Amino acid sequence: MSTETPTIGRPRAFDEEAVLDRAAEVFWRHGYEGASMTALTSAMGINRPSLYATFGSKEQLFERAFARYRETQLANVRAALDRPTAYAAIEAFLRSSADGLTAGDHPLGCLSIQGGLACSPENARISEVLAAGRAANEAVVEERLSRAAREGDLPPGVDHRALARFVMALSEGFAVHAASGTSREDLQASVNVALRALVPSQS
Repeated sequence: MSTETPTIGRPRAFDEEAVLDRAAEVFWRHGYEGASMTALTSAMGINRPSLYATFGSKEQLFERAFARYRETQLANVRAALDRPTAYAAIEAFLRSSADGLTAGDHPLGCLSIQGGLACSPENARISEVLAAGRAANEAVVEERLSRAAREGDLPPGVDHRALARFVMALSEGFAVHAASGTSREDLQASVNVALRALVPSQS
């Protein structure tokens, strides 16, 4: 019987959160199916065995990277909606969206939109994960507008659920246009038009 002391595995020589951020950027640029393992490992600065040992699979890596991305995104949504009136909250949300979608420190557009709206049947799970992320954002917007309705901060007869869906459709449409090169100024001009149609100013 061997009395040799088992070798303790070496600690990971990388910052897991940092490599997830790099993986998210690859998925963001290329979509789930377009992101090759070579591109992922190169961006993350780790080899394939380390990737599989730490994250399990490409799909699991995507889910982890998207979850981390979602944490930041959801915090930004909540911060934008933290305004005293429905009008101010919607304006802050849409303007923050236009700014974020065109920021220069990450790919243009939104990972939630570009990650995998169109996936082959075997990768349907990715589309479901992304849809759930978008639905979570919409739920936060709806929650804020529901409160506005209870407080009498929306005009009588306004359907706060439909309004939340409309606001999210605008934001997601902005993401598509931003990814194709629409400027921040043009998106903000669209926000100006949208605000006149959404909620009468109560700020």
